[in-house]
Amino acid sequence: MLDGMSMDQLRTFIAAADEGSFSAAGRKLRRAQSVVSTTLANLEAQVGFALFERTGRYPQLTEAGRALLELARAAAHGMDEFKAKARSLAEGLEPELAVAVDVMYPIAHLTRAVQAFHQAFPSTPLRLYVEALGAVLQPLLDGQCRVAVIGSLPEIPAACASEYLLSVAAVTVVAPSHPLAAVKGMVVRTVAAEHIQLVLTDRSALTAGRNFGVLSPRVWRLADLGAKHAFLRAGLGWGHMPLHMVQADLASGALVRVELESAATSAAGFSMHAIHLADNPPGRAGRWFIEQLKQG
Repeated sequence: MLDGMSMDQLRTFIAAADEGSFSAAGRKLRRAQSVVSTTLANLEAQVGFALFERTGRYPQLTEAGRALLELARAAAHGMDEFKAKARSLAEGLEPELAVAVDVMYPIAHLTRAVQAFHQAFPSTPLRLYVEALGAVLQPLLDGQCRVAVIGSLPEIPAACASEYLLSVAAVTVVAPSHPLAAVKGMVVRTVAAEHIQLVLTDRSALTAGRNFGVLSPRVWRLADLGAKHAFLRAGLGWGHMPLHMVQADLASGALVRVELESAATSAAGFSMHAIHLADNPPGRAGRWFIEQLKQG
């Protein structure tokens, strides 16, 4: 009997446990409640015991059901990985590669990776989107990109697989004419809050109503890192920047580094990750490009 158990039965079992009712599981799986009930009854007949207690208003997992739930999840996850790997191997070389890259990723490393890609895959078109925050993730979720290189957005959706690339150091800077440049030692939060903070805005709606690394109530939001850099050099505010982009300015004195009392996450740096949808991994060209980005 157990040899006839199907992956569909396990996914129905997981959905019913997660959603809390057979009707909600049916909506999630786009099936009638009766189909869900029949599938689970057949599964229970195969294993030889009840997985759900049905005496109350909503079905509750039995002790045996709870014992099998995580094993069912592991089996379903393993099947997803199997299908994703098989799809990647069957696909071989992608007809084109689209990648969304976080604006915080070092541009010199990205340039070298793109140049190397054109030499290694001259017949494979490469499309790049350079964005920040949720706008890096949105093209991946919309199916416009196969890979996203993310760092300024600290959260990765559960539906995505992640692979660490490298770390990018960041610093808080102002122009030498800015009042914060004259502060000796640590700049307390209350003093920093008296001045305009320059931050990147999210061109997507994924982070609507949320802030990352914002300490001041006086904020100017800029959609371009180059514009933020220019505003900082002009003394129009203070802000966090990737170290590689302002290193020459710090050396020449065009910008001055300041230390905040409680450094925000974005002032400490960014961990860059290559992510893709778990059920749609990159093919040969995408994997090669990710390895190049790691070498940065």
